Amino acid sequence: MAVNCFKCRYFRVTWEPATPRACTAYGFKTKQIPSTVVRQSSGMECLKYAPKQEGKR
Repeated sequence: MAVNCFKCRYFRVTWEPATPRACTAYGFKTKQIPSTVVRQSSGMECLKYAPKQEGKR
């Protein structure tokens, strides 16, 4: 099952044009979707995925 970073509580959008996406669980910023970087680096799906809580902002 592919991880959808947009539904993960650790996904963030940054103001930096060179690195517009971030993963606070792993502590990195990237131009790609963070789950893609994790898969390319480790060969495994993201193990820290946690769904966002509904209705809480």
